[in-house]
Amino acid sequence: MWPTRIAIIAALVGCFGFVDSGYLTIEHLQGSYIRCGDDCSAVLGSKYAEGVAGVPLAAFGAMAYGSVIAAAVFAARGSKLGRQALVILATIMALVSLWLVYLQAFVIHSFCKYCLASAAASWTLAGLVLIERLITLPHGQSPRGLRPK
Repeated sequence: MWPTRIAIIAALVGCFGFVDSGYLTIEHLQGSYIRCGDDCSAVLGSKYAEGVAGVPLAAFGAMAYGSVIAAAVFAARGSKLGRQALVILATIMALVSLWLVYLQAFVIHSFCKYCLASAAASWTLAGLVLIERLITLPHGQSPRGLRPK
């Protein structure tokens, strides 16, 4: 029961991240100016937001969150492959977010609230995966005191 609940929460967090990254992607591709302050504009206008081959960095985030949603739905339905994919995606996304926040703090010297929201979502996903791993023993047994009712 705990892994199912955690997977559902992960899917919801993934939806938040998808909307956040999707918004930034659409605005970037339309060439729209996002009104979020000078700091935010400095980050979104930096070379780091450009991504690869004309695909904005936020689009990679949206794709990753879309993959998280799919993996979480499969995990909630009991798929071992879905759980494994969720662990891998959440770990990679948390590490990439750590790097991107480092860039904001020490290279760009500005912070983007949308980017920080995405980082918070990815770190939340990593935390959920860690919690799920800690409360589920190798043979699928829950530790004493954490058994769902």
